[in-house]
Amino acid sequence: MKKFAVILSGNGVYDGAEIHEATLSMYAIMKQGAEYDVFAPDMEQHHVVNHLNGEEMNEKRNVLVEAARIARGDIKPLDQFDPADYDVLLMPGGFGAAKNLTTFAFDGPDCKVQPDVEKAINGMYRAGKPIAALCISPAVVARVLGKGKMTIGQDEGTAEGIEAMGGVHETTNHGEVIVDEQNKLFTTPCYMLDADIVQIGDGAENIVRAVLKFLK
Repeated sequence: MKKFAVILSGNGVYDGAEIHEATLSMYAIMKQGAEYDVFAPDMEQHHVVNHLNGEEMNEKRNVLVEAARIARGDIKPLDQFDPADYDVLLMPGGFGAAKNLTTFAFDGPDCKVQPDVEKAINGMYRAGKPIAALCISPAVVARVLGKGKMTIGQDEGTAEGIEAMGGVHETTNHGEVIVDEQNKLFTTPCYMLDADIVQIGDGAENIVRAVLKFLK
């Protein structure tokens, strides 16, 4: 049975992990006969956003503690991640990928990457194991590896940022998966497009299916 490590960036699209993408990815992994563990960096998130009105709130929250809501408490600090224990690394999107895992939302191609995230991606890449990234999270991969064919959908500004970091962007539509066999990268746009939850489910199932097919 193949085992995925799922990295979350908090809880909620505006300041953490996108909940639909995270949950449907975990569902797709198990539905297709694999298993997963969930990880998140133990750090303070960049800010807290009221998801009802989009306004910033005057409080602080921890990325690991917030991500534990999605994982139902079954989660590990990312600094405990060991590439030897997993076959695949998967990262859902959400603004947390661009605000907590990296500073891409603020610094664009010159962004910094959270050290445990960088270590996890590099570890899997050096081990020759697949990395799957949904929504905005391919930008994290591009910044760490400085190469790779990938997609975030159709947003020109973000695509330009990925290419400025060394990635090669391909335009895609709902549910499409770009596979970079040489670098073992798998990406799909999800909510980087104007999507509904069914289209997100399709993207999650398709990217997990593509990875498992590659591993056979």
